[in-house]
Amino acid sequence: MSINRKKTKGFLLIEVIVGVSILAFCLLGIISVGQGFLRLSFQSFQGSQANFLLEEGAEVARALRDTSWNNISGLTAGTKYYLEYDNGLNTWATTTAVSQIDHVFYRYITVSDVNRDDATGDILTSGGTLDEGTRKITVNVSWLASTGTSTKTAMVYLADI
Repeated sequence: MSINRKKTKGFLLIEVIVGVSILAFCLLGIISVGQGFLRLSFQSFQGSQANFLLEEGAEVARALRDTSWNNISGLTAGTKYYLEYDNGLNTWATTTAVSQIDHVFYRYITVSDVNRDDATGDILTSGGTLDEGTRKITVNVSWLASTGTSTKTAMVYLADI
């Protein structure tokens, strides 16, 4: 009988080692899946923030236009203009100096001239007559994500009203 006990004790030790190994493997899998969900959640959160910054950028362009059409018409077409808020003056301003939002996002606007069809008044991508009272504003938001630089873009047309 003493021979059977020794074999059983050795077998029990192997079962415990295999069981602990299986549990450890399962826990590592659960942790890995959890990290993946956290990464995706964070990327989704950054995408949502970028959408809000796009919307805010378009609203700032409208506010600049509402203050004075020269705030928009005076900007050079194709130049990147970063938006800055002045707490002291309680106003928005444009600058060509690169600025970062929350140490993550870069947001800038570009202004483009608008051409219209003489007969219909439709906006054209080329040709037509320059419309001095309308500008196309492109808002860009970019940030460094785990897969590289991500960018979101929105376009609005502003008219001198």
